[in-house]
Amino acid sequence: MGEKERAKLKNQRLKEYVIILAVKVKDLGEFGLIDRLNKMIADAGINKASPGLILGIGDDAAVWQGDSAIQLATVDTMVQDVHFTPDTAAWVEVGWKSLAINLSDIAAMGGLPRYALIALALPDVLDVKDITELYRGLIDCAKEYGVAIVGGNISKASQVSITITVLGNAPGNKILRRSGAKPGDVIALTGYAGSAAAGLVMLKSKLKLKAADAKYLRNAFLHPVPRIAEGRLLIKIGITAAIDTSDGLLADLRYICEESRVSALVHADRLPVHDVVRKNFPDQSVAMALGGGEDYQLLFTGSIESINKVKKAAACPVTVIGEITKGKAGQIDIKGGGIDRIAVKGYGWTHF
Repeated sequence: MGEKERAKLKNQRLKEYVIILAVKVKDLGEFGLIDRLNKMIADAGINKASPGLILGIGDDAAVWQGDSAIQLATVDTMVQDVHFTPDTAAWVEVGWKSLAINLSDIAAMGGLPRYALIALALPDVLDVKDITELYRGLIDCAKEYGVAIVGGNISKASQVSITITVLGNAPGNKILRRSGAKPGDVIALTGYAGSAAAGLVMLKSKLKLKAADAKYLRNAFLHPVPRIAEGRLLIKIGITAAIDTSDGLLADLRYICEESRVSALVHADRLPVHDVVRKNFPDQSVAMALGGGEDYQLLFTGSIESINKVKKAAACPVTVIGEITKGKAGQIDIKGGGIDRIAVKGYGWTHF
């Protein structure tokens, strides 16, 4: 690089720095911030020094080629008063969920989770029994899905924060990606949509529902089931595009469409909304299904023949909800279900 090029690059970075000084995180938003940090990493070229890297930032998990198999890694954080509150969630539930949401990322890649590292930030006045209960939930989830808890870290903080890193692999060296959708594919979803959002409303609003309904909604929000077996099934049948519905059905479908450079049509009247949600939230159920997050179901695309094979073999319900179409990358059209009369704010959950 010559002197002129170096000077030009220096001036460009100086301008970017000046702009950054005037911008707050809330101005960029979660995904704007991720894009900025991703650009810094790309400009630095540090990932190019790792020839085994297959996928970095931009999917449910990082992927690289190990000595004998493709390896997967993901990390997520749950923060008190942002993701949970002690008055609406028992510590054992917080423990289960904090690990389950990471396992769901591995499931969305069609992988198997193997090891977990737990980092806790805790107030020093927190009762030890609360952390014991939190770890009981972590251990219950780890035992259920064959995950070893192999280390972590503990530090002091003003409120509880749980950060978990999960490592896994991809038997057969095949993975699911967000970038595998094609026009003509149909869109399918495991389980139900909107149940976790309904559970959150119930808990925050302290609604008094029938015991069975309340139990279903509480579990939907606080005891998610990572679809690991279903992710492996998708790989076996030949599905290539998938994501887990953590941010909301529309938001997560948009990620698939953007990465695959396609658009989509969703039939709102086909959404698999549980009867408990329809009954207790008749005017909100469709909006919850489209915009509510934290269901941790698998949203995937493929030929109708492949999807039908998944439906026959899966242990949970699988519902076709739309089609992948040609058009502007990331555009989603919604049809039916009275959606024109329902206000769905944005595309789901985002920080900031």
